[in-house]
Amino acid sequence: MDASVIPPTPTPDSDAVAVMRPARQTTPLVFASPHSGRRYPDAFVAASRLDPLGLRRSEDSFVDELYAAAPDFGAPLLAATFPRAWCDANREPWELDPTMFVDALPPWVNATSPRVAAGLGTIARIVASGETIYRYKLRFADAEHRVSHYWQPYHDMLGATIAGTKALFGTCLLIDCHSMPTPGPATSGAPGRNAFNASGRNAFKMPDFVLGDAHGTACAPRVTRFVERALTDLGFTVRRNDPYAGGYITRHYGRPRDRVHALQIEIARDLYMDETAIERLPRFDAIRDDIGTLIGALALEASALTDF
Repeated sequence: MDASVIPPTPTPDSDAVAVMRPARQTTPLVFASPHSGRRYPDAFVAASRLDPLGLRRSEDSFVDELYAAAPDFGAPLLAATFPRAWCDANREPWELDPTMFVDALPPWVNATSPRVAAGLGTIARIVASGETIYRYKLRFADAEHRVSHYWQPYHDMLGATIAGTKALFGTCLLIDCHSMPTPGPATSGAPGRNAFNASGRNAFKMPDFVLGDAHGTACAPRVTRFVERALTDLGFTVRRNDPYAGGYITRHYGRPRDRVHALQIEIARDLYMDETAIERLPRFDAIRDDIGTLIGALALEASALTDF
C-alpha cells in the first residue's frame, strides 16, 4: 500500500494508556489489555471503603506482562494504566448507576444495562468480589472527568491503532486480553477452581482459557478455532463464550465484514497468580512463555486467518 495513505503512527496524548510498539509492525495483530492498570489515584483510595488490596480485586493483574512479547513478534500492545475500579474501558462510555450520584444523570446515560444492575458499569459500584467501593455518593462531574481523561484516550488510541493496522495490511485482528477469577473460594491454601468437594466432584471446575467471539459475530470462526487449537496443543483446557462471550470492546470493534476481527481471551488467574495476595506465582514465567508461543503462532497466521 502507498505509504502516503497510511495514517501516521498515533502517539498517546494522555498517560491513561501505555503503548508498546515493535520497531516495525509486521503482522495485522493488535493486543490490548484494558483491565491491567494499577495506578490508583490517592483521592480514590481515600474515598473508598476498601483498602488498596481490596480495590485490586477487579484488576486483570499482570495480564499486560503475560502478553509483553507481542512487540517481539511485530505486534503492538496497548495497556490501560488506570484501574478498572476507577473507570472501566470495557464498557460503553456512559453506563452509570443513578444511585451512585448525588445529582440527576442526563437522560442519554445508559442507566439500565445489565452491567449497571450488577454494579459493574463504567464507574463501578462494587469490586469484582462484591464489596461496595465508595463511602459516599459521587457527582456526575466525577464521571465526566473519568470518561474524558481515561476512557476516551484509551479508545482513541485503540481505534487509531486498529485503523492504522487495517490501512497497512488491509485487515486487523484485535486480541482483547483479560483474566477471570476463580469461582468460589480463592484464598491462599483454600480450594481453587479445580478443587473437589465432599462428594468427590470437581466443585469449581473452570477451563484454563475462555475465548469470547460474541458467539461467532466478532471474528471469523477460523480465528477462534486457531486460537483454541493452539492453546489445546499447549496443554490447556479451553471453552468458547461461556461464561464470557466478549464485552464492549470485542463487540464494538469486531466487525468481520469490515475486515476487523476481535477475539476476547480470558485466562484463569489461578494459573499464574495468587488471587488473595495479588502476587505472581512461581509458574508465572512458564505461563508467559506459553502465551508468547501463542502470540508467535498468531503473528505468522493472522493475515491468512483474516483473508477472505
